[in-house]
Amino acid sequence: MKFKNTLSRRQFFKRSAAVSASAILPAALLNSKASAESLPPSERVNLALVGIGNQGNGIRGRFVNSGLCNVVAMCDVDLEGDHVVEALEAHPRAATFTDFRKMFDQMADDIDAVIVATPDHSHFSVTMLAMSLGKHVYVEKPLAHTYGQCVRLMDLAERSGVVTQVGNQGFSGANYFQFKAWREAGVIKDVTRVTAHMNRHRRWHGWGANVTEYPSDPMPGEINWDVWHDVIDAERPFSSRLHPQEWRSWYEFGSGAFGDWGPHILDTCHHFLDLGNPETITPVLLEGANPLVYPQASTIRFSFPARGPELPACEVTWFDGQGNEPQLEAEFAEPSENEATGEVERRAVALSQPGKVIYSKDMVFQGGTHANALRVIPREKFMEIRRDLPRFPQRNSDHYTNFLLACKGEEAARAPFKIGGPLNQMFNLGIIAQRLGVELKFDRGTEQITNHSGAQALLDPAPRRGWEEFYAL
Repeated sequence: MKFKNTLSRRQFFKRSAAVSASAILPAALLNSKASAESLPPSERVNLALVGIGNQGNGIRGRFVNSGLCNVVAMCDVDLEGDHVVEALEAHPRAATFTDFRKMFDQMADDIDAVIVATPDHSHFSVTMLAMSLGKHVYVEKPLAHTYGQCVRLMDLAERSGVVTQVGNQGFSGANYFQFKAWREAGVIKDVTRVTAHMNRHRRWHGWGANVTEYPSDPMPGEINWDVWHDVIDAERPFSSRLHPQEWRSWYEFGSGAFGDWGPHILDTCHHFLDLGNPETITPVLLEGANPLVYPQASTIRFSFPARGPELPACEVTWFDGQGNEPQLEAEFAEPSENEATGEVERRAVALSQPGKVIYSKDMVFQGGTHANALRVIPREKFMEIRRDLPRFPQRNSDHYTNFLLACKGEEAARAPFKIGGPLNQMFNLGIIAQRLGVELKFDRGTEQITNHSGAQALLDPAPRRGWEEFYAL
């Protein structure tokens, strides 16, 4: 297909970057708000925001604070809701829309990049249309709602050549740079298993286990409920259990704990250990399972084959739900005094804060979420090797600045679709196992589920009538 010619503004950005590298401010300097705000509007990236409430509003502020962008358009299906007031008041001159298709029809020539922060099920269409028009795109995690959508997004990103970024903010912090340096230096190698956990209260905990149908509430004000459904081939009644924030609870519209926290916990493991797709996905535990709403707690095991001499077969086990916490094995826990005997000993520890433990043949690493760095455990092992651990850069552009600088041709985006897409597909497979409650066998070569036709159908369900065009871009 032919892509729309890039805008003259974007040509200017690339040309200015190529003319003289010495004329470009270092990223660390540009990362200061004062220096960035000295840029004239003509040298800033023109942004369209799609989804401007809650998380969308939060990242809007981050982009604006960089001083590298102008907000020229905002789109949200509900422009009367309390959750969008702050964004609307912050940009009174920006054009507003309730349908992203009309926004592009009217303003495509004025937009350089698009920020997508809509519910999980509606990331795909707006992102595909934006890329087909030559627009750079930043998409909040998870990238897409289905495995097949990820395939199409990665393909179009490569064909269009636009800058892409998934909202894995940890990829612009210590989590990313440390893991990269330690992996390249051979500190992290021979990983055979990983436990990842997020055990905080979720929106669906309590009521989700007993749901038998979608609830219905009177619609408050004017909401473009048809566009809210996007490609989902089902018309659900308006409900406060869906909008503006509860959509994550439902298989049909959200991605549960996997989509919400998985990308912030397992992103570096998946990328730097070259995990790709699992061969087996096993639902070890499902508490309060429901065909419509995510479980109250779940444990899902992913089995990956060997991927080279330093990448042996690996098991990744995911724990979510309150009380469903993995145990840090006693030999890696910090020593403590036994109150009864007075002796110093090691005990297995329940891990309650979101994070991960990475077990290799020789070493064990414990990490948190987002940008949090790893630490070698137990402490005695860290003290033994600490002087030999490689250093890594500590001053880098943040995730939002990184995207905008990539749009201007001054940095490379750290979490493009070719990285975020495969990570997302792993979670897509895990969600299908959660939903059906069966062990799945996945062929990494053909990208097919081989043992369950119902699960295979969920890899790439057809869009509803009238929305097929986005699957053909």
